[in-house]
Amino acid sequence: MKKTIVIVDDHILIAKALEGIIDNFKEFEVIYVAENGKDLIQKFENNSKVPDIILMDISMPIMDGFETVLWLKEHHPNIKVMALSMQGDDKSVIKMIKNGAKGYLLKNTHPKELENALIKLNNDGFFYPEWASKIIFSNMNNDKADGVRISDREKEFLKYTVTELSYKEIADKMCCSPRTVESYRDQLCDKLDLKTRVGLAVFAIKNGFAES
Repeated sequence: MKKTIVIVDDHILIAKALEGIIDNFKEFEVIYVAENGKDLIQKFENNSKVPDIILMDISMPIMDGFETVLWLKEHHPNIKVMALSMQGDDKSVIKMIKNGAKGYLLKNTHPKELENALIKLNNDGFFYPEWASKIIFSNMNNDKADGVRISDREKEFLKYTVTELSYKEIADKMCCSPRTVESYRDQLCDKLDLKTRVGLAVFAIKNGFAES
């Protein structure tokens, strides 16, 4: 069964062109388009289907991408949001990720790169291209190891966060269940005041936990 996608973008021609591209992807289908955050909320309230993934523009009238991602994090935390914008500046990237976006792409992305990004987002729960990761790395305060107790199993998990392994594959490596791996992730995010796997990976690298 294909994973469902909703596009939130006030430029209807762009949204429809994007819909046509995605509908040719083997694993995904667009179920509808919303013009802004308020339009999306109204569709949810009118019992429109809740998608697996949302491709979110940032600059929109009435309710922009920043506000909409925050609303989704509170009301539909299981939806994976990928920012898709012309804005690639540090402030926009960091704010979208802090507000709850699990991925970030620019609108000039090649269709094949978009398809691969959606696959990674669906399988791993996040996707940040190299340029976005560099922005995240340079803007995060990761000097938080002092005074934080990290167990041996949490250290082992941190080592794997810098790899391309999915959480299920990490669970196999650690000989435990995916739920246990998710508990390590949640505990570490809480201890270190981090929000994403990228943040955990940066912490692991800067504090020597990524070394084999």
